[in-house]
Amino acid sequence: MDRFRRLWSAAKPYRTPALVLLLLVAAAAWFGPGLLLGPQVPVRTVTQRDFVQSVVASGHVEAPHRVSIGTQITGTVRRVPVAEGQVVAAGQVLIELESAELRAAAAQADVAVAQAQARLRQVAEVQAPVAEQALRQAQVNLDNARAQLRRNADLFRQGFIGQAALDDLQKAVDLAQAQLHSAQKQVETARSGGSDHAIAVTALQQARASADAAHSRLRYATIEAPVAGTLIDRSVEAGDVVQPGKALMVLSPAGETELVVQIDEKNIHLLALGQQARASADAYPESRFDARLVYINPGVDAQRGSVEVKLAVAEPPAYLRQDMTVSVDIQVAARPAAVLVPTDAVHDVDAAAPWVLRVEEGRARRRPVRLGLRSGGLSEVLDGLRAGDLVVPAAEARIRDGSRLRPLAAGRAGGMSP
Repeated sequence: MDRFRRLWSAAKPYRTPALVLLLLVAAAAWFGPGLLLGPQVPVRTVTQRDFVQSVVASGHVEAPHRVSIGTQITGTVRRVPVAEGQVVAAGQVLIELESAELRAAAAQADVAVAQAQARLRQVAEVQAPVAEQALRQAQVNLDNARAQLRRNADLFRQGFIGQAALDDLQKAVDLAQAQLHSAQKQVETARSGGSDHAIAVTALQQARASADAAHSRLRYATIEAPVAGTLIDRSVEAGDVVQPGKALMVLSPAGETELVVQIDEKNIHLLALGQQARASADAYPESRFDARLVYINPGVDAQRGSVEVKLAVAEPPAYLRQDMTVSVDIQVAARPAAVLVPTDAVHDVDAAAPWVLRVEEGRARRRPVRLGLRSGGLSEVLDGLRAGDLVVPAAEARIRDGSRLRPLAAGRAGGMSP
């Protein structure tokens, strides 16, 4: 130690220049590459592969139509045998109303029908035969009266009887003829098509119509599912007094499921009916299912700047529920072996003349590019780049055309597009 101190003291005149020289060498080693070769910059690699352009949107699950369930009469709810979210079959009972009064009215109407039927049978089985018998009797009486008038007319001409007796016999003939005419009318009214028969038939029809109305009102007390489906809303309980015009339940019919999504209006030109899509429910993001574009609204929502589209799901997964939130990727175009560059490396990407900074022999060089499809952070390069080229991200504002740089590979344009 003492020896080192003596040597350090002996070198005192030379210590300062040596230290400065040492610092200069260290600084050159540290800053030299940056000054001579430029800064280290993360770059992107241009790749080539099959590419699919997708339009991404979100929306919800919806049945093609919904059925609102209500009542056609005012009444008190007796029973609600189904719960919200339950799958029901067509014809299954959903709501029962108190129906004692309605059953009594239907029974009373049935009795009125029976009475009308009995009256019609009475006309056909009693009144008509009696009228025909009376007609035959009236005909016999008229024949007898006419025969007596003929005989007594001969006696009158012979002077055996007077005019008064002959007049009485003529009156008897007129009376018998009137009775015959009355009997004929009785027969006509009692026969099929006659007035009494028609009145009886009309009374029977009216009674049956009243009975049908009473039974219809009785049937209204039991509300059934018009189609099979899932109850997505229920707003009625036992004891409630319900009236026509109010929805008590909402039924989502079984059948094809649709996804209703909003698409940014700037992507309208990319859409076409029949395009395939992949969708997932936000509650089950790991599970994806197929869908197909079946409807594009002809109008644009001016407030949101979007267009409503619908996609049919031919085979909806079992977990899919009405009004679930979904994410949809609609495949609008595809390119085999496309040259791809990260969109974040393209300057003026939406302008008429986009360009990139390509790494060439340690320098950044501005190169114009012509773009094609874009999706998922990637852009198809139709002209200006080749697979394997390195490009500088547009966010690297310190790098300009002609700047030196040392490329630092930070990513490749090979990530999967959504």
